[in-house]
Amino acid sequence: MQKILKVVKCGECFTVKSEKSEAGYLYKRSIVLQELGGRFADQYVASLLGNDALCSFSEGEWVLASLRFQVREYNGQNFQDITVTEIGKIKF
Repeated sequence: MQKILKVVKCGECFTVKSEKSEAGYLYKRSIVLQELGGRFADQYVASLLGNDALCSFSEGEWVLASLRFQVREYNGQNFQDITVTEIGKIKF
């Protein structure tokens, strides 16, 4: 499901090793997105991967995005990963 979200912060693009990628590495960038609803609306720290990570987003910019939520267990602890599966800038 796609949602309209506001970019709160967009990190720097970097590469990580990836066995799933043909090149052996993958581009990655962290992004903080906020739902509609004012100053106290829910926020998400998500990862942009691949070609999406090469796109830069500005603070305050509006985007249409789909998020994937995953939970994994490691050493008896649970961790949640949020990945942006689709993203596009909205022009008003």
